Amino acid sequence: MPQALSPDVAGSPTGALVLADGTVFWGYGLGAATKRVGEVCFTTGLTGYQETLTDPSFAGQIVTFTFPHIGNVGTNGDDIETVTPYALGAIMRAEVTEPSNWRSDLSFTRWLAKHGLPGLAGIDTRQLTRRIRDRGAPNGVLVHAPDGQIDVAALAAEAAAWPGLEGMDLAKDVSTPQAYTWSGEASWSISDGYAQQAAPTRRVVAIDYGAKRNILRSLAGAGCEVIVVPATATADDILSHKPDGIFLSNGPGDPAATGVYAVPTLRALLAANLPIFGICLGHQLLALALGARTFKLERGHRGANHPVKDLSSSRVEITSQNHGFAVDPASLPAGVEQTHVSLFDGTNEGLRVVGRPVFSVQHHPEASPGPHDCHPLFATFVQSMVR
Repeated sequence: MPQALSPDVAGSPTGALVLADGTVFWGYGLGAATKRVGEVCFTTGLTGYQETLTDPSFAGQIVTFTFPHIGNVGTNGDDIETVTPYALGAIMRAEVTEPSNWRSDLSFTRWLAKHGLPGLAGIDTRQLTRRIRDRGAPNGVLVHAPDGQIDVAALAAEAAAWPGLEGMDLAKDVSTPQAYTWSGEASWSISDGYAQQAAPTRRVVAIDYGAKRNILRSLAGAGCEVIVVPATATADDILSHKPDGIFLSNGPGDPAATGVYAVPTLRALLAANLPIFGICLGHQLLALALGARTFKLERGHRGANHPVKDLSSSRVEITSQNHGFAVDPASLPAGVEQTHVSLFDGTNEGLRVVGRPVFSVQHHPEASPGPHDCHPLFATFVQSMVR
């Protein structure tokens, strides 16, 4: 049975990542003393670990951080994308230190424990990242066992039995159970915290397939009253709110599986001739509703430094990404054109319906990883709506 033992683990390890093929990464457990099984992925972002773990798009996934120092600024109540973290666990290179930041309310270790999430430190994350890069994202079990009792064979079998994300609909699990109006919380500033929206000029219905809060904040900051509805909402439910535009949120899982119920709704909304803007899973579902196809990426795109080319202007934008599926650009029907492309691997990053205010992007314009390259997409959406 293949094994990998970090040279930094002295004595008995208290945690491990066990992959479906029997590979073991031993390390130090932290956070909740429990185990989680899911797809093991990596993200290249240097900051934003709290936002990452609370992003619903990470449902079903164990997140490996390629940046070695994770947790050193602690956690707080503001830097979250949803109240309940949906990632299954966190893997990092260095042991987590006590926080050193004026905004910290709770250490990262205690935050993980509070939310029932296991963590693993002390492993060679470069080796694990190369394994994912070269062979695709594996199934695995992350375990934190303070007593050191770890049954590798049983955990490998559990990982092998996990069905994987392909064919899995997770949007309904992370979506809001009922419609609500967003609080109006908008952009954040270091001096005042989150601003409150005043006098919205447009009404947007956001379909929640796993929406990040910062998307809703960005819509509010652009002047929109935002009504959030469940992923399973019907076209009649959505149109009853008399929206000026429809927003399709990010989310986890296989778009083809979510599309079983989402695509008929989106086709009815397309027939209503309203402006539509989609992000991430919303982009993929819009593509399916228009007649295109999606496929699973071997390793996915996750990080805050991905270059994307806007084909209309040849401008290169630095984007934040988190997705494991992509739209096949060759499958886009007549009247639908590709608008953005990844400069990492050439995959599709955006589309639009020619002559109509219907467009979407695969990346996350609300995340603003340093530069705000893509944030004007929200203004474009608002400008497309006519009262």
